[in-house]
Amino acid sequence: MVIYIIAINVACFLIMCFDKAMARAHKYRVPEIRLLLLAALGGSIGTYLGMYIFRHKTKKLLFTLGVPAIIFIQIIILRTIH
Repeated sequence: MVIYIIAINVACFLIMCFDKAMARAHKYRVPEIRLLLLAALGGSIGTYLGMYIFRHKTKKLLFTLGVPAIIFIQIIILRTIH
């Protein structure tokens, strides 16, 4: 489980970097729903870090509120499991 969480967060961070690079180059972009789905599948911290380190999606309300909400929900779930 720990390896999965680390891997998906690193992947989400790198995907945010890739998507920012593609945005600058005006090329193919990763769909927003896919970014949010990956965050919901455990990559929320990597997505959040990628948002602010790369300054990507920080003006989108769906991301500025959605990703922290996903993190909050994941914390609640983890606390109830343990």
